[in-house]
Amino acid sequence: MKIYKIPENLKTIIFDIDSTLYTSPAYAHEQVDCQVRHFAELRGISHDEARNMVSEFRRKWSLEHNGQKISLGNLLTYFDIPIEESIEWRRTLLEPADFLGKDEKLISALTELKKKYNLICVTNNPVLPARKTLDAIGVSDFFPEIIGLDTCFVSKPHEKPFLLAAEKTESKPEECLSVGDRFDIDLDLPMKLGMGGILVTGVEDVWTLPEII
Repeated sequence: MKIYKIPENLKTIIFDIDSTLYTSPAYAHEQVDCQVRHFAELRGISHDEARNMVSEFRRKWSLEHNGQKISLGNLLTYFDIPIEESIEWRRTLLEPADFLGKDEKLISALTELKKKYNLICVTNNPVLPARKTLDAIGVSDFFPEIIGLDTCFVSKPHEKPFLLAAEKTESKPEECLSVGDRFDIDLDLPMKLGMGGILVTGVEDVWTLPEII
C-alpha cells in the first residue's frame, strides 16, 4: 500500500473494484483474456495472435506516453471496437461468481468505513458485471451506486466518472479519496482533480483501511 494523500475533510471513498476489492489473479487475467479471445474469433485469427497484438500495442502505447498504461476498453477502440461494443462483450462474457467468493474481512472493513463515509465504486467494467462482482464477494449492499463504463461511456483515466462519483455523493473533489490498484488508471487523474489517493496491491490492503483513515 502507498498513501499519497488523505483529504482533511474526507466525505467519500471512491473504490476501484477489480484487483482492489478482491484479489484473484485468475479472474483478473480472465476478464482481459475472454475479451481478447472473443476479438480473435471475430477477426478470424488465433487467440495467441490476438494476445500478441494487444501486448504489442500496450508496449508501444506505453513507450509513447511516458510509461503510462492504457485500459483494454480504450485499447480496443484503436482496433475499431467502439466502447459500446466492448461493453456488450463484458456484459455477456464475464461471470465473476465462477472465480470469487464472499469476503468476511472485506465486509467487516466496509462496515466500519460506511459508518463515517460515503462509499461508491468507479470501474472500467459495465455496471452489470461490476454488480455481479460485488454480489459474489458479498459487499453489494455497501455500494448503492456504481459508476461503470456504460454510465459515462468513457474509460478511466477520465475525469467524468470521478466527478460524477463526487456529485452523486454530494461531495467536492477535495473531499473524496480514490482507492485503486493502478496509479495511472485509478489515482493520477483523481489527484490532479484535488482528490486524495491510496494505491493498494489487493484486497488485503483494503482490509486495513479502517485503521489508517
